[in-house]
Amino acid sequence: MADIIDTRTDPETALVRAEKVLSEGFPVAIPTETVYGLAADATNPDAISRIYEMKGRPRFNPLICHVSDFAMAEEYVIFDPLSRRLADAFWPGPLTLILPLKPTSKVHALASAGLDTLGVRMPDGFSRKVIARFGRPLAAPSANTSGKISPTTAAHVEADLGSKLTLILDDGPAEIGLESTILKVEGDSIKLLRPGGLDVADVEKLTGLSVERPASAGAAIEAPGMLASHYAPGARVRLNATSVQAGEALIRFGGGKIAGEDKAVVVLDLSPSGNLREAAAHLFDYMKRADASGAETIAFGVIPNEGLGEAILDRIERAAAPRDGEAV
Repeated sequence: MADIIDTRTDPETALVRAEKVLSEGFPVAIPTETVYGLAADATNPDAISRIYEMKGRPRFNPLICHVSDFAMAEEYVIFDPLSRRLADAFWPGPLTLILPLKPTSKVHALASAGLDTLGVRMPDGFSRKVIARFGRPLAAPSANTSGKISPTTAAHVEADLGSKLTLILDDGPAEIGLESTILKVEGDSIKLLRPGGLDVADVEKLTGLSVERPASAGAAIEAPGMLASHYAPGARVRLNATSVQAGEALIRFGGGKIAGEDKAVVVLDLSPSGNLREAAAHLFDYMKRADASGAETIAFGVIPNEGLGEAILDRIERAAAPRDGEAV
């Protein structure tokens, strides 16, 4: 089982142990402001392979590489002026940019899934200290079995991957609770590849540009989180529930009761006050709680498709998508 070190009470021990494990080519579960990540040396093919093996993740699904500062990022990728403007405004924070790899980049092709671009993010919080101490980018997808619910606490990581890991760093619950927003600049346009913890409206306000949404769900995989079925609990998921069937788990929003909820196995409200930021922070934890209730189906109430609601709905829709072997 993994050792768990609380970064809030023993930060130096956490940094020393993390540097050692990462230097040996093994992944470490690290806290970020979005979700907990399964981090390994982005320049070491053996370390990256261990990420894919631990998660059971398809190798055509690229990994985000996390950096501690702009100098580190510029060693590996090329910034255009608009991407740099976005990074200046929103880093450190929940923004991943898809950028061209430098010809001299030492990030291994396994991390980029062989693409000539790389997803790069500068996280906030203790993970940034880990990266700075290690001195190289860390490839770090969410620290969970591939396709399942992302972890927002160290306990979530331990329950899923604890038997496979050497070290988990515990910095308490993730502040944002949703993965990063992924953007790609093409000329004078900005494409949204995955909605996330950065509200797209803030990007549009900064740049004066309308962010383009994907034309179809069948777009080529350019970034993590683009698979149709993802973030899935063991239970089935249905959306926009206006009533609840006996034996279902209910996750609602905004405090309003839903018909039949007295028959639900469990009732959870993402934000009784209707705060989308609070709802985002609770989403994955509540999905795990609902899944653990034994219900065969998790019913989600109506959530507004605005602000962070766009990212919340993206996760729920992917959780509800047909899985391998199921009819579409």
